Amino acid sequence: MFQSARIKLTIWYTLIIMLISLSFSLAIYKVLGSELDRLDRTQRLRIERGLPERPFLTPSTDLDQRIPRRFFLDPELLKETRERLGLILALINLVILAISAASGYFLSGRTLKPIKEMVEEQNRFITDASHELRTPLTTLKTEIEVNLRNKKLSVEEAKAILKSNLEEVNNLQVLSDDLIKLTRYQPEKNVLTLVEVTSKQLFDEAVKKIVNQSEAKKIKINTIGEELKFEGNRKTLVELLIILLDNAIKYSPGQSEIKLEAEKVDGSIFLHVSDQGVGIEEKDLPHIFDRFYRADRSRTKIEVSGYGLGLSIARKIAERHGGSIRVKSKINSGSVFTVELPLKSPNKLI
Repeated sequence: MFQSARIKLTIWYTLIIMLISLSFSLAIYKVLGSELDRLDRTQRLRIERGLPERPFLTPSTDLDQRIPRRFFLDPELLKETRERLGLILALINLVILAISAASGYFLSGRTLKPIKEMVEEQNRFITDASHELRTPLTTLKTEIEVNLRNKKLSVEEAKAILKSNLEEVNNLQVLSDDLIKLTRYQPEKNVLTLVEVTSKQLFDEAVKKIVNQSEAKKIKINTIGEELKFEGNRKTLVELLIILLDNAIKYSPGQSEIKLEAEKVDGSIFLHVSDQGVGIEEKDLPHIFDRFYRADRSRTKIEVSGYGLGLSIARKIAERHGGSIRVKSKINSGSVFTVELPLKSPNKLI
């Protein structure tokens, strides 16, 4: 599809360039032809004015008969000059045609590249989302179909089925909520209002919302570093920290520690979330912020819920603030997620 569109766009680029080139060539040919005619007329006029009176020649006698032919511009030479001019302009237009076709093909590729990447990204998103939706839907359908055929289904069994179905419905709800969040944080979507916030405010609010999960595993969350002020959207930054804390809790052993730290370097604020968890393999590090990406945790014996969308959402939030997010990790030594944000945004609305 894109190759066909690229060729069509190349043809349009080439046609426009050639139309301009041919118009200029025609104008140049006419102007230079007119100049040659003017030069011939001027030469004849000058000769006629400087010609002495001779009694044997009447005024009506043709000028070519009154003076030698060598004093005039050769008509054959003028004709040949026009033909050579037309040939040169034709060759120039052929060169322009070749260059414009090649340049048009290159430029059309550059023009369509962002659109192609966007469509491919959208297709991947649809494919990944469909794949993730298929699992809980298939489970629901199978359980319902099997038990509908069971004529001896007891009340207790029905309750167990409903409980299992409710779990799958909850999973679908979590997935749909995360997908909505991903679309909400696209650059062209709704505007984020930036206000002055402090690192302590963000840390305290995020910890308050995640404390039940940390206490369930007896994980201690410590906040270190000074209180720093900067511009940001409080709600989305708290959501970002909750995602990182939730991720740290899931992959950390019980009775371990998670650290929240803020520091200022030049014109940026750095928010660090450190854990003592299982760590991330080096081969997984480049992909953990991709949608639906989940590293293989089979060797760690850790079972976690989720669809691999949390870190993608975290990255979108950081990018919407003009910042970035990165991770350092080593197997069995924990991970450190770092969010870099500008102290001040050039615009209050982003």
